[in-house]
Amino acid sequence: MASPTLLTPTTKPKSLVVTGFKSTITSSNTTTSSTSTTNATIPQTSRRHFVALAAGILSPTLLVPVYSASATSDEEYIKETEEVIEKIRSTINMAKTDPNVATAVSELRDTSNSWVAKYRREKALLGRPSFRDMYSALNAVSGHYISFGPTAPIPAKRKARILEEMDTAEKALLRGR
Repeated sequence: MASPTLLTPTTKPKSLVVTGFKSTITSSNTTTSSTSTTNATIPQTSRRHFVALAAGILSPTLLVPVYSASATSDEEYIKETEEVIEKIRSTINMAKTDPNVATAVSELRDTSNSWVAKYRREKALLGRPSFRDMYSALNAVSGHYISFGPTAPIPAKRKARILEEMDTAEKALLRGR
């Protein structure tokens, strides 16, 4: 049993019914040798209607500029960055046996993801030393916990580098950089 939408060797293709805008163009042919005039009506889809429809659909999306979520001010950036620094310090200094480590790591992951998502596309912040150092520290912390799990302690060498990057970021924040 063949599906009505499939073409098989035994079926004949059906003519398509075109719905939509149609216009008729009347052409008039006059010949010089005879005095007869032939009027023919030719159904044709109008390009004008198509272009008008496409312009009506596409123009509002092209005319409205798309703005990314932007930081409202430097004060907000400084405040949120300091909050992230404190959260990183408290999380990486927790004892391995603390029962709240996994919760603190998941909160840190959410906080760091929202901080990075908010400030990564800010062209004014990309060149700042505070942003660069914070991004590097967040990347190191997140990479460790993703690779080794939320309860794995951070090695002393990595921990020292992360704390140094955060100190540098804090100093840069105080200088307005």
